Order: sequence, then C-alpha cells, then structure tokens
Amino acid sequence: MARTSSIPARMTAIAITEPGGPRVLKPVERDVPRPGEGEILIRVRAAGVNRPDVQQRKGAYPPPPGASDLPGLEVAGEVAAIGAGVKRWHGGDQVCALTPGGGYAEYVTVHESNALPVPGGFTLTEAAALPENYFTVWHNVFQRGGLKQGETLLVHGGSSGIGTTAIQLAAAFGAYVITTAGSAEKCTACLKLGADRAVNYRLEDFVHAVKDATNGKGADVILDMVGGDYVARNYNAAAVEGRIVQIATQAGAVASTDFAKLMVKRLTHTGSTLRPRSVEFKGGIAAALEAEVWPLLGVRKVAPVLDMIFPLHDAWRAHERMEDGEHIGKIVLDVG
Repeated sequence: MARTSSIPARMTAIAITEPGGPRVLKPVERDVPRPGEGEILIRVRAAGVNRPDVQQRKGAYPPPPGASDLPGLEVAGEVAAIGAGVKRWHGGDQVCALTPGGGYAEYVTVHESNALPVPGGFTLTEAAALPENYFTVWHNVFQRGGLKQGETLLVHGGSSGIGTTAIQLAAAFGAYVITTAGSAEKCTACLKLGADRAVNYRLEDFVHAVKDATNGKGADVILDMVGGDYVARNYNAAAVEGRIVQIATQAGAVASTDFAKLMVKRLTHTGSTLRPRSVEFKGGIAAALEAEVWPLLGVRKVAPVLDMIFPLHDAWRAHERMEDGEHIGKIVLDVG
C-alpha cells in the first residue's frame, strides 16, 4: 500500500448497533481499512444517505458478502492511499465513489474503477450526492429502460434523490418527463428541475394524467420504486412496447395484476438492484457516466438537489429526515 499522508490507525464511523429505529445508529471507533489490489483508500469528507441505508438499519437489507457492515453507499473525498496495481488515481485526487458499504466513516476503500473525478466546480458535499443516484438512474432508465430522445418517461417519487436525478437526466437527453409527487411543493420542485408535468398523487390519478399528457399513448418508460398496487396501474399507464423498470417496492413486493395487459401491449417489466453487482459491472456504468453525463455536470446542465446536511455523528437525524418523507433531493452527511 502506498500512503500519501499520515493516516491514523483508527477512525470514527457510524455503526448499526442492532436492527431498529434511527437511534440505533451510533458513533464507534474502527480500524482504518487498508486498500487491497486495485483499490483506493478515500479520506471521506461527505457521504450520501440513501433509502437502502434505512433498510439495512432495520435489518431488511444485509450487506453483500465481503462488504463492510457499516452503512453508506456513496462518498466523496480525497485519495489517501492506493493499493497495488492502481493506475488511474494518485494521492490527493478528489473523487466521488460508489461503495458496497462503509461510507458512514472517515475512511473507506473502493475499487478504483468505481470512483469518478469530482466534477469541476462541485463541492465535496455535492459530489457525495452523485454516485448512488446517477449509477442507478443511468443503468435503469437508459440502459435497461432504453429511454430515447422524444420518448415519454414517467418517474414515480420525483422529489426523491433518484427522482430529481431521473427528471434532470431525462430532460437533458430530450425526453418528455411526467412525475408523481405527494405535495404541491414537491410538484413545483419537479417542474423547476425540468419535468413537463407533475402529478400530485394524493389528488389526481396518475394513469389518467399520463394518458391526458400523451394524447392517450402512455409512457414509453416508467421508473418505479413503489411496487404494490402501482404495478397494475403502471401497466395501464404504459404505452404499447412500454418498458417498466422496478428499482424498489416501498408499497410492497407482492402485487396482483392483469398480465393480459402485459401481453396485449407487449410490455417489458424488468428491474434491478445495484449493490450486489460486481465491481466490473459497476465500473462499466462509471465509464458510461464519465463519457455521457460528467460533461453535463461540468457545465451544471444537471446537478444534485441537496435537501439537508447533517454532521456524521447525527446520522440518526438524517435517517429521521428521510423517513419523515418531507425531503426534496439528497440528504448528506458532513464527515469533516
């Protein structure tokens, strides 16, 4: 391991002391990890907070084999040390990275291919809000969903970190964007980000709204993190040859639906999870993002929407904020 500066033996991290509510997140001392072959050690300055962290805290989303038991799927900071065989990064480089876990800490190791340069002009707090959402949206909307210029995208949960990212990217690549959100304030935020229509799902049926906005055609791609009874409604809202991409099931993983609609409309209903995928797979997404999306970030044609920033020691408060459902955009931890 090549060290670039004085690295302590111990670090502060946030551990899940037992499955439960936000207060089970406690500061602990851990050994600073050492980068293996092809890995870099990042001195974390900021870490993104994501719903999978909440699920892990509750005991419903265990880390994949070999991953840290600490929560945290994305970070930004400086390269503090490099492992054998690392070719791209050098000590002091500012990076943001997708991690399989361990981001709620002062140091974390990641494979060099899963890190990206901090876009020009971005703070490290902003950069920490990029990896999880941008990897997820690029893979699911553009690679799996195959969204093309001129098509219509329906994004559920438009004011979430995923939603605000999907709206901006889809609009930037020439799609017509419809989104759902749970309040007038959230709908207004989505419209400001580039959505063409925002539907308050508490007051309006999104299926009717999609049909109305598309002259009866329906949405070509639907990004859904709700599941439950949204499955059948998505089939109704989809266009012929529509693609529905499932990335979460917040309203339930079991649903009843009319599969005749899937056949008659020739729909594709797919889905994915990102965390368990291989380093090589994630590296492929990183390369595509750097080529296709990082130039847009560099001129701020797209950018993360920041909701609130909490100190690392107050990670439990960040989880409370996420679970109260009032946030618009990303919640981030300031690691210092």
